[in-house]
Amino acid sequence: MSLMGASLAMNSEQQFLIRNRTYTAGDPRVQVALAEIYGSAERPRCLCVAGGIDMYVAKLDQYVIKRMPDSGCRHHPSCPSFEPEPGSSGLAELLGDAVVERSPEVIEVYLDFPLSRVSGRPAPCTSAEFVGDVLASRRRISLRALVHLLWERAGFHRWAPAMHGKRSWLVLRHHLLHAASDLRAKGAPLRDCLFLPEAFKQEQQALHSERCRTHLAQLHQVDDDNRFRMMVLIGEFREVESTGYGRRVWIKHLPECPLLIDEKTWARAERVYAPQFEARSAEGRRGLRLVMVALIYARREGVYQIDTLSCMLTTDQWIPVDGVDEYALVQQLTERGRRFLKPLRYDAKSTAVYPNVLLLDTGPFPTKMHVISVFADPKNRAAIERAIKEAQSPTWAWTTSDPMPAFPPLNAVTAARATATTKRRVSVPVVFSSE
Repeated sequence: MSLMGASLAMNSEQQFLIRNRTYTAGDPRVQVALAEIYGSAERPRCLCVAGGIDMYVAKLDQYVIKRMPDSGCRHHPSCPSFEPEPGSSGLAELLGDAVVERSPEVIEVYLDFPLSRVSGRPAPCTSAEFVGDVLASRRRISLRALVHLLWERAGFHRWAPAMHGKRSWLVLRHHLLHAASDLRAKGAPLRDCLFLPEAFKQEQQALHSERCRTHLAQLHQVDDDNRFRMMVLIGEFREVESTGYGRRVWIKHLPECPLLIDEKTWARAERVYAPQFEARSAEGRRGLRLVMVALIYARREGVYQIDTLSCMLTTDQWIPVDGVDEYALVQQLTERGRRFLKPLRYDAKSTAVYPNVLLLDTGPFPTKMHVISVFADPKNRAAIERAIKEAQSPTWAWTTSDPMPAFPPLNAVTAARATATTKRRVSVPVVFSSE
């Protein structure tokens, strides 16, 4: 199943064969070439490996090259279309059940939280007097898993040197919304129930406030069943302050729209996400970002309440990390210009069997990188050590009580590509997807 299509613009050195002609991802002529084969049996081929790999053409705002189903692991690890084998992240537990591909352009996600509510009325209960069909239980995804899915589809769990300086909130927001375009939840497009604030500019404060107010006005709409809409907000946490009736949560780029949350819910959030809050505080807010994803509803006109929330740490380049130790590894890889992929947890109970990072520039197979924290639970530590011992591919491990070991060397071919990319550093239009 091919679900993870990075909507980020592809690296300029990626090459495609279309009707016996080779094009790079940044070639302005490629749209004409794709138009000529769209709807036909002809396929573009990604030339990341000898002989190439078939892709297919879809049409969104422009023609888009997408990865064929189940072909991600056949691409070279340094190729933006590469996808690791199933089981490398928590997504494997959800595919086919909570995340279902209906067609190449439609992916159904089953949520474990509602997108509407009846004010002042409890949820309906099933009567015990009549037993109807007995249905098998279905896995459903949490807020955390949903934001991981969007991040992965948007390609922000990956890093390549050419991405340096190109990952602002404006860019992230664009690609997360694009990543949601093919997702459906509860019979409707997921994008319709997402709220990612636009980048705030002081000189456009009035316009920003009006757009925000207009978007959130959807939460005041009532359907035929007297149900109010709810939305999933994704933004960078700024701060929280006490009020006489709970807490007020401030999100970056929403300076005029604080979110309310009751004291008990916030206290639980602080307990559950204590490592994330502590890590952000310890880093002085400069190296780590705290992304908050919250299910919100309108408490009254212009007043918005958090019903459910989740948090995710990222680097300043929006790469997700699970803690300070992993952050140190990711920062070192970023600063040294390495290519890598961060496997995401989704709803997995433990991440011990997953590598912390997949290094993509060491040759024909990715290198699994494991961080063994001295504070890890003994069971998790044993599971990590067992995974390293049983690995069938190259591995690298760092026990955090010791100095960080040297990284595996760059593959010669990948190093040459990286050098060429650094010299070009061109701006590439968003016309390709690695799905």
